[in-house]
Amino acid sequence: MATSSSAHILLMAVSFAAGASATSFSITNHFTVWPAVRLVGGGRQLNSGKTWNLDIPAGTRMATIWGRTGCSFNGNSGRCATADCAGALFCTLSGQPPLTLAEFTLGGEFDSYDISVIDGFNIGMGFSCSTGVALQCRDSRCPDAYQQPNDVKTKTCRGNRSFRIVFCP
Repeated sequence: MATSSSAHILLMAVSFAAGASATSFSITNHFTVWPAVRLVGGGRQLNSGKTWNLDIPAGTRMATIWGRTGCSFNGNSGRCATADCAGALFCTLSGQPPLTLAEFTLGGEFDSYDISVIDGFNIGMGFSCSTGVALQCRDSRCPDAYQQPNDVKTKTCRGNRSFRIVFCP
């Protein structure tokens, strides 16, 4: 009886640990860009050809990622020519339009993701997950992106925890 109880506790602990893992994002670009992440508070300079591997904490349900251009920062404060978020390097607010957004919702059996240009277009973007459709948005007429709120452009991934964003694909 004690063996069965111990096995049950171990199984619960393993299940909890597997469900609580972080979601990883690989963010790459083809010229200097300052990616920003809203809801988990993030941002940095990403030089041409470099990759930022970002882990979204377990329990995060949704967030957005976008690229800022023409930025100049001194510490955490400065300005960007496009998609500025109140002059902060580490964004806790959304960027100012126009901005191309990668949006995602995590959890359950499926994760969902999309690109939105509802608030305008500022930078080309590719967005994909390891088990889903790759989205490409190279200009403001992007057929893979939400153009207005009632568009149906959201894609899903089954059990995915690995996404990739490429600026200027």
